[in-house]
Amino acid sequence: MNDKKRQRDIPQINERIRFPKIRVIDTDGGQLGILSSQEALRIAEEKQLDLVLLSEKADPPVCRIMDYGKYKFEQEKKAKEAKKKQHAADVKEVKMRYKIEEHDYQVRVNQAERFLKSGDKVKATITFRGREIQHSDLAEDLLKRMATDLQELAEVQQAPKREGRNMMMLLSPKK
Repeated sequence: MNDKKRQRDIPQINERIRFPKIRVIDTDGGQLGILSSQEALRIAEEKQLDLVLLSEKADPPVCRIMDYGKYKFEQEKKAKEAKKKQHAADVKEVKMRYKIEEHDYQVRVNQAERFLKSGDKVKATITFRGREIQHSDLAEDLLKRMATDLQELAEVQQAPKREGRNMMMLLSPKK
């Protein structure tokens, strides 16, 4: 199987194109018509360029006369640009207790807002100590309040739920 994969990774250019008839496109984008592989290769060599297979699924397969090195460089450049623009959404956590003071709560909301604006998901966690776990309804109310405070920026991906000594909720940025 590795041999087949390796053969697929090797670009089909010049002598590697083994179709009897191919549709040939010139350097300026004009069609030269349907030619034999040898004839198209001869034309490409006269222009000191390469014959590159663009689509083998077409009938007949489509090839273009171009500078393969330049083409490969452009493809790599496009791939690099696309990768740069990609932003992997991280999960940022905002921790608090259910008896949080108003100012501290506002600080947590501002943090979550900043994370959401940068495209990250926010995990809001409330930690219980000792017998505080009896007040899980207050913690749930606090998380719901946070969700409503951030409703313009975020949507609730996972509703408040208890996990052991914590209650957590997951918010994701709105598109």
